Amino acid sequence: MARIAGVNIPTAKRVVIALTYIHGIGRNSAAKICQDIGIPAERRVNDLTDDELVRIRETIDQEFQVEGDLRREVAMNVKRLMDLGCYRGRRHRRGLPVRGQRTHTNARTRKGPAKAIAGKKRVLKG
Repeated sequence: MARIAGVNIPTAKRVVIALTYIHGIGRNSAAKICQDIGIPAERRVNDLTDDELVRIRETIDQEFQVEGDLRREVAMNVKRLMDLGCYRGRRHRRGLPVRGQRTHTNARTRKGPAKAIAGKKRVLKG
């Protein structure tokens, strides 16, 4: 397995797809990296030379913020919003959707599993 930016990328996949295993690099960024270095789109990771791997590592280090640094920056941005007490920060703090989605129904990913409402018991007539 090739190791780039602290991540073991799969060797059997195409380079463009394998680079997306790195947090902070998507399909467009991976395609741009391959284009800048001159790697064909159909090339597999296990077919890369050591020189090409080194050039990929250098390009990622110079042009992109990835993995731990990116995660830390995102966490600091969220913490800043929560400390400010702005609307987005309050939504983060309460674990609710931040970008204006409805919460009357849906939003189960952010809110977690549905909680039963304690109160009246239903009586079935019949």
